[in-house]
Amino acid sequence: MANISGQLTIQRFFTILILLVIGLIPLYARDIEITVEDTDLSLPLEGARIRSWDGQEYTGDEEGKVLLVVPDDRQVVIHATYPGYENARLLIPTTGTSFTIALRLSGILENQELVIEAPRPGVSETKSGRSVAISAKELSRTAEIGIIEDVMTSIKLLPGVGYAGMFNAMPSIRGGTPGDLTAVLDGFYIEQPYHWGGGVSIFDPRMIQSAQLSHGVFSSRYGHTISGLLEVSSRKPSSTETELELGVSSSATNLNLSFPLWGKGGVMVMGKITYWDPFIWAAKQFVEEVRYITVAPYIRSSAFSANYRFTQDLEWTAHGFIGGDGVGGYYQNESQADGLISKNDMDFSWDNKLGFLITGLTFNPLPSMVLKATAGGGFHSAALDARIQNDVHVPYSPGFLVNFGDHLEAGTSAYDLTNDLGDEMTELTINYQGRFDMDWDLTHGFLLAVGVQELYSQWIEEESAHIWQESLDVEKTALEGTPWYSHYPVTFSNDVRNQGFFSSGYTLLEYTSPQQRFGAELGLRLDHLYFVGEDFSIQTAPAVNPRLNLDFGILKNKGLLDSLSLTVGTGLFSSMNTNLIYINKNSGIGDFDMKQSRSWTSILGTKLDFSQGYSLTVEAYIKRVFDRAYMSLVTQGDTLVSDYQFDGEGRIWGFDLMLQKLEARYWDGWISYSFNHARYRNPARNAEDDDPDWYYPSFHRFHNLNLVLNIKPLRSFNVAVRFGFASGAPKSVVGEVTSYPVLVTDANGKETVIEKWKRSSRYSDTERDGFALPLDIKCSFFKFNPQGKVQSEVYVAVEDALAFLKTRQSNTTFNSYTGQEDEGSTTANYQLPIPMISLGFKWSY
Repeated sequence: MANISGQLTIQRFFTILILLVIGLIPLYARDIEITVEDTDLSLPLEGARIRSWDGQEYTGDEEGKVLLVVPDDRQVVIHATYPGYENARLLIPTTGTSFTIALRLSGILENQELVIEAPRPGVSETKSGRSVAISAKELSRTAEIGIIEDVMTSIKLLPGVGYAGMFNAMPSIRGGTPGDLTAVLDGFYIEQPYHWGGGVSIFDPRMIQSAQLSHGVFSSRYGHTISGLLEVSSRKPSSTETELELGVSSSATNLNLSFPLWGKGGVMVMGKITYWDPFIWAAKQFVEEVRYITVAPYIRSSAFSANYRFTQDLEWTAHGFIGGDGVGGYYQNESQADGLISKNDMDFSWDNKLGFLITGLTFNPLPSMVLKATAGGGFHSAALDARIQNDVHVPYSPGFLVNFGDHLEAGTSAYDLTNDLGDEMTELTINYQGRFDMDWDLTHGFLLAVGVQELYSQWIEEESAHIWQESLDVEKTALEGTPWYSHYPVTFSNDVRNQGFFSSGYTLLEYTSPQQRFGAELGLRLDHLYFVGEDFSIQTAPAVNPRLNLDFGILKNKGLLDSLSLTVGTGLFSSMNTNLIYINKNSGIGDFDMKQSRSWTSILGTKLDFSQGYSLTVEAYIKRVFDRAYMSLVTQGDTLVSDYQFDGEGRIWGFDLMLQKLEARYWDGWISYSFNHARYRNPARNAEDDDPDWYYPSFHRFHNLNLVLNIKPLRSFNVAVRFGFASGAPKSVVGEVTSYPVLVTDANGKETVIEKWKRSSRYSDTERDGFALPLDIKCSFFKFNPQGKVQSEVYVAVEDALAFLKTRQSNTTFNSYTGQEDEGSTTANYQLPIPMISLGFKWSY
């Protein structure tokens, strides 16, 4: 307590000092807009009565809107009433110009007031230079669409997010590595929050209240990422009403049930099941690659959320999730063409499970203080079993017989070869974590936050892989005077039993002037990792991550301009590369050799809020990545081993802009554009002839454009459109396809000379494949009863409507046994080259 009291005294001293320097600032007022709507139907309540803080009463217009004048230097409370609905009051903070009061139909709390408080520090909100938030209503329009409804569908439409395709929930955030996006659910870090190996996320929009992508200089409350942080807030059940929501589509069924707990809390349970069999059957009629699927991709998941308020100052929360996904296939065929006889036999299965349980207490010992303790645990397990056998009978080309006929047996015109490949893998990740956070309003615009966190992870993996590899036969090449290659089996195995202890602590001081002319956020975060294996341990140096943001309110209420603000920020971030979990005693990594990947990010942003509900945000950033970990597979004898380095670098810069039309009666949405320039360097690989010094990573795209448009000509009919443009990703420069001799030695030591085909490939700074044009359209028909609580929706949607356009001009593929280039290797995108149509029905009470 003595330390906290001392900090409070220091903050009061600085408060007094600032007031002495700048003088007493007079009281100002600002205009705000209040919208009153039905909480279940999101319909404006025309004629709603608003009693302002000064006792004045106002009546809402046909859109449920009222304009009020409130003071700038303190919070005030306003009241809202409407016949047949519960009364409500809203605490107006010292910032913001637009607020919504959602009223419920009268229930067990009839004639009582529903208290709606301003968000606590750390909850989802949009902040220039730090983050972009998406509300539940926006998620329902942009994420509840298509054959898989996923929160990441909405996140991928935000500025700063690189195009990743339809079935890829791991996009690049402002030039960062895709796998570095860290997900947090109600303060709980989730490892591998994905289904189908990263194809979609586990975050169903019906279980989420809001989502926030932090890709600027975000708060020191969170870490474990150098690129982006996805903060997800789960839905809270109603404490007064029983709610039921059912969603049935052509590929999935969702069911949500919420019931109250004696007016002090509630419990919500959610379930989801997919059935892709009809879609897979239809796709088999068009796409050859789909025809081998025997078990259609599936997802089974369930979640729950609960809260209970013991007193006005003490609340308990709990959240849980359990889910699984998988796919299986068996493929067998025999083909003949131009003398080539090929027999293929493939069998594979993938099974994935994950789950977690979180619980926490929030306590207000003082009106100005919030204490929050959270603890939980989770697991992730996966199993892969894949076996492939390929038998070929291949005739030699005439040119090969001329050049290398003397190495063949007399009369030989063809060869036979068998390739057998296999991979068996099981993995299990277990993690436990706990954290404690305190937010303390020091008055006079100061807020102090401190917190600690401990995260324990255990990684267990067993893998055995068998492949065939080719490499230059140095002796044979020297003897013959022309390149010869050897074809031999290689095994790769993993037996991981590692643990990681992540310890973190942070402190944060925020200041906001009474008129919001100036704001500052100064934070410091420490992240430390202690790595433990079966028979070894590795100590690392703590990562020190200071962060600073300065906010300036330039203009307010000037003509068409409601406000103009400027943000400047800089900070350090750290994370651990997931490949490091495979380190073993033989990796040769000692104490303090292992480093956390680091980035130094600086940002300059401005936000303009206009009248009529328009907002423009422009942000420019520069990032320097250093101590980046990377891994290479090198051959030692007949075994592949991992080589780890911690000297990777990156230079990234770019800018984003977003023009948004806020919620309106007839249309709303946004358009965003992002430019990104990202170059990476792996010093340890520079000695290789085909590895460049600085390079564009494979996921890099210069330009990304997204248009999200919600058209609402009738209250019962809406059209949602998502359109995008993404420039091409890097493409290698390839040469002509040529044949070469390969020496194969079987298990009995017998040598056979075969003919294979290859072509040269080199990195290029200038070559790019074609652009992408994703287009999704959803038409929704609503039916609701303004006097009741039942609402229904029927929709039809088409995803990737322009899939038939061949826009992605990539390099063609070729047959490595005959040298023939394959036609049709240019694809429309990374997904199936057909539009995906879905139908759905939603009903809620």
